[in-house]
Amino acid sequence: MREQPRAADVTQTPVATRRLAVEFACAAIFAAFTALGARVQVHLPFTPVPVTGQVFCVLLAGAVLGARLGFVSQVQYLAAGAAGLPVFAYGGGPAALTGPTGGYLLGFPVAALVVGAISDRLRERGTGGSFAACLSGVVVIHLFGAAWYAAWGAAIGTASGVIVVLAQSVVPFMAIDAAKAGLAAGLSPALRRRLPFA
Repeated sequence: MREQPRAADVTQTPVATRRLAVEFACAAIFAAFTALGARVQVHLPFTPVPVTGQVFCVLLAGAVLGARLGFVSQVQYLAAGAAGLPVFAYGGGPAALTGPTGGYLLGFPVAALVVGAISDRLRERGTGGSFAACLSGVVVIHLFGAAWYAAWGAAIGTASGVIVVLAQSVVPFMAIDAAKAGLAAGLSPALRRRLPFA
């Protein structure tokens, strides 16, 4: 005789499905927010890497959503861009992912994961812990960005030394990205409390 499902199982399944849908929607919102951040651009004359609002959005995604959903939000963002939607600073499609800023883009999911993981561990330390988590995300993004930028330069025949690579892909952005980390750290606790699944 087949065992009948227990009442608790029947009631928990819709709840779990609803929570999953809400989590996915929250991740999608942050993916869209990152796409909007790409529209905020300041181009510098000495580097093809622009200043954008994306880094702030990535840090906030990790700090608010946590490691898993922060990672998912940025994978959603990359998937949308890779599919051809113009959500990157240089548009969309595979060409945008393989350009000079491709490393930063690929570093976004990892950065959100790191920020979320560290935020969870340091949450009791308040804004200071969140700021440290966001700074760690900035480091991850720039590691990916600088490594890719160097490889991209070598691929197109403009290979440069470490100092030049850092001067064009990291140093000009350090102060402003630290400010983005501070802003994300300051906003994230209140936003996290508003999550429907927090």
